[in-house]
Amino acid sequence: MKVGILGGGQLGRMLLQASANYVVETFVLENDENCPAAHLCHHFTKGDITDFKTVYKFGKKLDAITIEIESVNVEALEKLEKEGVKIYPKPAAIRIIKNKIAQKEFYTAHQIPTSEFVVTENMNDLQKQVSFLPAVHKIGQGGYDGKGVTILETEKDILNGFDAPSVLEKKVHIKKEIAVIVAMNDAGETVIYPPAEMIFDPVWNLLDYQLSPAVIPEKILWKAEAIAVKLVKGLQSAGLFAIELFIDMNDEVLVNETAPRVHNSGHHTIEANYSSQYDMLWRIILGYPLGNTDPILPSAIVNILGAHAHTGDAKYEGLAEVLKMDNVFVHLYGKAQTKPGRKMGHVTILSKDYQDLTYKANKIKHLLKVTSDKF
Repeated sequence: MKVGILGGGQLGRMLLQASANYVVETFVLENDENCPAAHLCHHFTKGDITDFKTVYKFGKKLDAITIEIESVNVEALEKLEKEGVKIYPKPAAIRIIKNKIAQKEFYTAHQIPTSEFVVTENMNDLQKQVSFLPAVHKIGQGGYDGKGVTILETEKDILNGFDAPSVLEKKVHIKKEIAVIVAMNDAGETVIYPPAEMIFDPVWNLLDYQLSPAVIPEKILWKAEAIAVKLVKGLQSAGLFAIELFIDMNDEVLVNETAPRVHNSGHHTIEANYSSQYDMLWRIILGYPLGNTDPILPSAIVNILGAHAHTGDAKYEGLAEVLKMDNVFVHLYGKAQTKPGRKMGHVTILSKDYQDLTYKANKIKHLLKVTSDKF
């Protein structure tokens, strides 16, 4: 099969690393010829994944296409789908998920529990919603990795909101935040990865580290899995989906957001699960049986982020010390340039002992720095 990936970042890189286990010809479309995935595919095309003509021309010669980011030209994918190219996930699912407003309305229409929300079209709309605060304002389209999201506690924060179509979500008092990855094949069969608990960096609003399987009561686990599967079934699309959920102080489970692709919350599956999320997506695309999602050992992930006030050629401090640690696996994404908060890699830790996982995660976080000579 000839399979294309729209986007050439670290997710595309790891997807291509898993493709080496199968007989498949790979194609990548990305604007940057030095992107993390560029040298790992069979064929690289430099181009804009949001441009109709570029995406359509790229996809015409392929058997199937998948994505590593939602901000793609859905109209081109819809035309390619009509012409017989398999798209994972379906363009209809991408269209729903790439827009935060459509995503929240989908949850409501399918009786999927989520936080209370209102839609604001502009700043004038937002200013009428003071009584709804405290809330989280999310721009409808174009936000990613914590960008396009702002917390509005009181009326004085309103000016920090977005003067564009957005979702204003009631702030949830969160006990835990978890992610559940669901894979569904063309026959509608599903498998679920054990949930991961996500601990966020309050400054960057990015994943700081995570633990998997999450330590949660069985009743909450069943509830989270049932909600995640219902959501994916509702999208009516084969593919791999990462569902981020809140567990509130009353142990209610609410969907926060969905990603229609391989996801940061599933990086640990490369070493920690029998079939990684990347291997699983290839099984779906190539029509093979779904893999085994069971964990081999509990795991933790630490994101390697560009250090504060450092922009320029990337330098890795503490790498040798981290590589000396037992059951620790370093993944560098091959990005030549660093900047504050940029995802430069991740580290996976395996251990039977959750205390050991947390200890090593915090140690690595302070040991491994990505800096540059420029400030």
